[in-house]
Amino acid sequence: MLEVSGLRSGYGDAVILEDVEFDVDDGEFLTIVGPNGAGKSTLLKTVVGATTLHDGAITHDGDDITTTPRDEIVHRGIGYVPQEDATFPDLTVWENLRMGAYSSDGDLDDRLADVYELFPRLEERAEQRARTLSGGESRMLAVARALMPDPDILLVDEPSAGLAPQIVDRMLERISEIHAAGTTVVLVEQNVSAALGGADYVYTLTDGRITDEHDADAVEAEELSTFTEP
Repeated sequence: MLEVSGLRSGYGDAVILEDVEFDVDDGEFLTIVGPNGAGKSTLLKTVVGATTLHDGAITHDGDDITTTPRDEIVHRGIGYVPQEDATFPDLTVWENLRMGAYSSDGDLDDRLADVYELFPRLEERAEQRARTLSGGESRMLAVARALMPDPDILLVDEPSAGLAPQIVDRMLERISEIHAAGTTVVLVEQNVSAALGGADYVYTLTDGRITDEHDADAVEAEELSTFTEP
């Protein structure tokens, strides 16, 4: 589904990632953990064409997308939920979801029904402006908007960031449901306990490099914490 090889990227002349390689198969759930500043967000941004790529290749569903424009990446079926600035604050919830569906050829009402089933609170808040939502509701909206084009792979950046533990649990349950419904998921997290829930594999990213790979069923949160501490 997605393969990254020899990736070297960053922002302008500043290189953040060095020789990063990973792959995720159709239907898998991959989590990438690491401390703040390890390059986790940069990795997802590079996949969707939002950084400076110095070297390496990115393949999606067998096609090279290394230099594919960002709007075409969405059309290809890659959904992306950034950690910050993930909604349009002055648009309503419904308008945000409609914006998310701009590249979709499917029926808008069907997609809305699907995301409202996952996140019923958003249907209750449909006419509210996004800036009036709570932190948890805003994260729900960001994920729901990325789901509107019905992507085959969803990249999610730090869904637990800034949220209360009970909200984090609900958010991760929804992401697990999205995966169970057939969407491939790549999740980056600093919260190790959250990272293990639902994942098939866990990679550790340290100082811009993939340093370890684990079967999620065979590793304990305490073991991973040694890789994720600053």
